[in-house]
This record gives sequence, structure tokens and C-alpha cells, in this order.
Amino acid sequence: MDNKTEQREVAIRLSGVKKMYKLGQIGGGTLQGDLQSWWARVRGREDPNTKIGTDQRLVGQTFMALNGIDLTVYKGEALGIIGGNGAGKSTMLKLLSRVTAPTEGEIDIYGRIASMLEVGTGFNGEMTGRENIYMNGTILGMTKAEIDAKMEDIIDFSEVREFIDTPVKRYSSGMYVKLAFSVAAHLDSEIMIMDEVLAVGDMAFQKKCLDKMRDAAKKEGRTVLYVSHNMNTIRQLCDRCIVLDKGKVVFEGDVEEAISRYMQETKSKNTRIDFSEVVRADWLKDPYIKLLSAEYVGKDTIAFEQTERIHLKLEWENLKDVVNAGLRVEIWSMDRTAIATYVLYECYSGKAGEHGSFLLELDISQLAEASYQMIYTFFSRSELGGNQDLDCVDGLCFDIANVKKSEKLLWRPKYWGYIRMPSPKVIEKKIDSEGNKTWQ
Repeated sequence: MDNKTEQREVAIRLSGVKKMYKLGQIGGGTLQGDLQSWWARVRGREDPNTKIGTDQRLVGQTFMALNGIDLTVYKGEALGIIGGNGAGKSTMLKLLSRVTAPTEGEIDIYGRIASMLEVGTGFNGEMTGRENIYMNGTILGMTKAEIDAKMEDIIDFSEVREFIDTPVKRYSSGMYVKLAFSVAAHLDSEIMIMDEVLAVGDMAFQKKCLDKMRDAAKKEGRTVLYVSHNMNTIRQLCDRCIVLDKGKVVFEGDVEEAISRYMQETKSKNTRIDFSEVVRADWLKDPYIKLLSAEYVGKDTIAFEQTERIHLKLEWENLKDVVNAGLRVEIWSMDRTAIATYVLYECYSGKAGEHGSFLLELDISQLAEASYQMIYTFFSRSELGGNQDLDCVDGLCFDIANVKKSEKLLWRPKYWGYIRMPSPKVIEKKIDSEGNKTWQ
């Protein structure tokens, strides 16, 4: 550790933190066993009832949500926390917010915490927005005068002034999150803990929240811990990032490196996917077509060169009669940014119970060197140009690894985009060696 890091003021320190849950039971099964476990913890001894193999997450009837976390967060730092579902992100924030206690290890917190783990956490639905602001401020140890001084700023930022004296149980989810974020952002706390706080609310408010969180860390010296599955907000807000996997920190450091590590771990390397058992999204309540599988033909790897063509086979079955259905093959970056789309219009009609397949050739020559994922969507188009999705599933991943040898420029998708356009054609070129800027 360098001298600059050693001189920074610590806001949060976790040492050997573990959190274990018992599944399907309250105690250990017997009173004797519970007393043995309790006495062992009091004396700092190993639990005699814990099964061998506690480095695993699921051991018998116990689950290690966090399994040995060592982490230091510094004052004024914006730390991103990313990982797959069940990696332990929310559990860590609950421990820091003192919602629950660690099973093992120590947590040192230097400052007051304003946490927002989910929409309206800590709000009383029967109380008005104004009353909830006073309650939250009081919990943080602020006086009424201090809260009064912040009140107008909180109300203005929240955009719910018209309803501030209405019980919050009558708020929409968007109004709820706006007020909850405004309270957490403006009251005097040294540490802000946010879990997917920007998942609700309109785009303008999301941008305002990001700006406020960035100012809280950069200008006000407050510490921000932010959990999100939106990699772009992590990029915009955070100075440093950790990746959690199976209750452990598997990476800590640069934000881009963390995102790349996470994306590589979540990327499927399969060249074939079976969709028959995939649960569709809620909005696909009445699908007309069911995609059955997708596979790369003549390829045993997901790595492609720019000059190659992807040969993609899609198979489906009809659940209802279909007339003039279209197909979209969408290309997304691994951080869920839409990049490009191939479209076939009115490419299929068929009867209920019919099975079909397409073998498609996809030109990827304009895509930059990066990792991508496909999304496959059958749709119908109305006479006015609108469309209704008939089925939609996340598809195969692929890498573009080797750019054309003639293009010696290392492409940077983060800054220049994922589409590498063809070089422009020069139709006229003029050079004046004497520096004359007026062309004839």
C-alpha cells in the first residue's frame, strides 16, 4: 500500500465478515445443539455443530451469504458493488446498515449512515412525506432545527411538493423513491448506501440523482456505496469497484476492469441454447410463437473474426396461428447497451402446432472488437407501423477477437462506440503548401 492510500481517512472497514443463514429452520434442531453453538460463539470457539466444508456456501441446512469479506472504504470515495443475483451484495449492505448482524468478523463504521436498500425503506406509510423526513432526520441524530434548515431543499429535489403532506402509502412507486432518495441525499450523513435506487423514476430524475451522488462524494466528501446491475451508472458514479461472487470479493480495483471481469464471468460460452424451459418475461403472457433453440452452425467456439460470418440456426414452434411474423436479432454489449439489430420483415406465416427453423447468415464486419450477446424476438407489425412481440429470449454470446490486419488502430468501444463504420471515401483532396486557407 502506498503512502497516499495510508493517509486517507477510513470510512468503513470489514474484517473477515461472514453471514450464515439456516435454511428451513429457526434453530439448530435441538435445544442442546443451540446451547452448544451459543456457548461456542461466546468463547470464540468453533461451532461443534457446523458441518465440515464451511468454505462452501451451502452446507447441509446452512447458507453462507457472505464468506469472509475483507474490505476498506475511504472517506469521499464512491464504491461500486456488482455481482450476479445471490452474490451477496444486498446482504453486505444490510450488515453495513445494521439491519442484521454478521455471524462472524468485525465491521467498523466511522460516521452516520443514510441507507436506501429498497424503495421507501424506513418510511412509515401512515405518516406524511414531511413527517417521514423529520423521522429519518431524528434517527440520524439531527435536531429539529437542522432538519428545518434542510426541509425546502429536500422537498424541491424530490419533486413531490404537492403531495408532501399526504400519507406516503398513497404515493406511487416513483414518488416514493424520489422522496426517499432526496431524504438520504440531503440529511447530514457521512455515508450513503444505495441499492438499485435509480431503478425507479424517470430519466430526468435518474440523471439528477447521479449528479447529486457524484457531488456528495466529490464536493462534500461523503462516502457512497452503490449496488447496481446497470454498468453505465456504475461507470458514471464510482471511483472504484468490487465484484462479489458466491459471498466473496473476487475483484477489487478499477471500475472498467471490474465490469470486464464481471461480464466475462457472466458470459455464456455455449454455442447452443435450449429455450424450451426458459421462463418468459411477465409482459409475454400470451405468446404466439415459442423459440425452442439457437445454435452456431459449423462453429465450436463463440470467438469470431471480423471477416467471418455467423451462421445462426433458430428453431421454434407455433402456439397459435401466425400471419406475416417478423424476426429481430438484436446485438447488445455485455453491459446491456443496445448496439445493432438485424430485421426480417414478414418472414413467416404458419398454423398452430407447426415447427419451423431458419438458418441465418449474419455480417459482423462493422462491429468493433468486444463481447456481445444476442436477443431473439418474433414480432407482428400493425398497419400503422407499431409492433407486438410474439416471443423474446436472451440468446447466444459471441466475441470478436481479431480485427482486420490492415486496420492497425486499437479500437476503444467505451469511447468510440461499438460500430466501426467503413472508412469514408475521399472524393476530393486539396493541399496548399504555401498556407493559403482560401480555396479557389
